[in-house]
Amino acid sequence: MLRLNLLLLCVVIVLALSAVTSQHRARKYFVELQSEKDKAQQMEVEWGQLQLEQSTLALPARVEGIASRLLQMQMPQSAQIQFVRVDSARVQP
Repeated sequence: MLRLNLLLLCVVIVLALSAVTSQHRARKYFVELQSEKDKAQQMEVEWGQLQLEQSTLALPARVEGIASRLLQMQMPQSAQIQFVRVDSARVQP
């Protein structure tokens, strides 16, 4: 009888320790999950800011201003513009 009681006590202790270990691991993973969610939200905010910055930097008026100011480029006169017609049957994909 004593052996059975000791065996049952050992089983209860092992089960209790595994429950505590399992709970600790679950809490640790939950904290890690929350941390990753925070990082994802920060990245989404940064992505939005980068998209806004890109759209601002790519404005046609800004590009034209930089081209004329830094590269001394200017819009061509209508007499300088030439149109080239391409025969679609001769174009290779």
